[in-house]
Amino acid sequence: MGGGIAAYKSASLLRLLKEQGHDVHVVPTRSALHFVGAATWEALSGHSVSSEVWDDVAEVPHVRIGQSADLVIVAPTTADLLSRAAQGAANDLLTNVLLTAQCPIVLAPAMHTEMWLNAATQANVATLRSRGVVVIDPAVGRLTGADTGAGRLPEVEQIAQIALAQVVKHPQDLAGKHVLISAGGTREYLDPVRFLGNRSSGKQGIALAQAARDRGAKVTLVCANVALPTPHGVDVVQVETGEQLRESIFSLAQGADVVVMAAAVADFAPVTVSETKLKKVSGQEEVTLVLRPTIDILAQLSASKKPGQVIVGFAAETGDSNGSVLEHAQAKLKAKGCDVLVVNQVGNGIGFGTDDNEVTILIREPQSVVTVARNPKLVIAHVVLDSVIA
Repeated sequence: MGGGIAAYKSASLLRLLKEQGHDVHVVPTRSALHFVGAATWEALSGHSVSSEVWDDVAEVPHVRIGQSADLVIVAPTTADLLSRAAQGAANDLLTNVLLTAQCPIVLAPAMHTEMWLNAATQANVATLRSRGVVVIDPAVGRLTGADTGAGRLPEVEQIAQIALAQVVKHPQDLAGKHVLISAGGTREYLDPVRFLGNRSSGKQGIALAQAARDRGAKVTLVCANVALPTPHGVDVVQVETGEQLRESIFSLAQGADVVVMAAAVADFAPVTVSETKLKKVSGQEEVTLVLRPTIDILAQLSASKKPGQVIVGFAAETGDSNGSVLEHAQAKLKAKGCDVLVVNQVGNGIGFGTDDNEVTILIREPQSVVTVARNPKLVIAHVVLDSVIA
């Protein structure tokens, strides 16, 4: 960890990695400890923290830490640290670790825009990348003070995704394929202020995009009102309404080998959309809202799919007096005409907005049912892709 103001964000990265079951050792530079003290890192990691090669000399930390690591993440990486790493310097514990590490190294730069764009910094980045070091491009956004531009530390979720992908190897069974995925929830506007929407966060669609990318696919992710960071290396299209989603999906579907409709698309839209904000009328006890059914994107996709293309639908269901979740799902698979339907019963703390899910996957041909117990959504995503491959 380098000595930049973004060092405080690394505490969230550390917690995220720990929650995923990883054993994390923190090696800060001396400057980094001016921003966040050793006590914080020791409390969060459960290990002692030092920036000096002279501490615990008998343990030879400047060699042992790098040799024993499975992955090295440096976040934030300052301009100074990029320079020292490119030069092969060994003037503190962290640069010694970088020299002795035999594992993947991921650097997440954070600095002011002028420093990032400086020719010296760009040359250092090119040098490090030529040696196989993964240097993540910084985000664009608010920096310290009133400055805005390229140089902001990427979101910690994105850093973790990119870094862990270096050590978790997946079969490249989607190499050469184009996978088109929708995520999030559409909005149908009543007026310039209000809309009909749903609770979909886009987490499952994002997990599917990450999984498909890691399995070698070219991935396009159509996001409907998703506020989460999107996976590195994925093409992203932003939409709001169901009609915008339909237009984007159909314009891209002809070039896709797999289409995964994970977005929650509104089933109804207002017949009339007011150009001005609807006012509350004094004494009015109720308001009548007239809705129309929206176009069934999944059914249209299935009806017009090209030979060899696989269409995957998602359905959030609840059982009722007319049938169970599975019975509703089987009827939907038949009605929609897709090749694979992923259904989950919403409620009980799973489904919308959660980090995990449990689903039933219905496959049309050969007809089969796969039940997936509660797992992180990334695990669910890989099981869904296994069904696509099958």
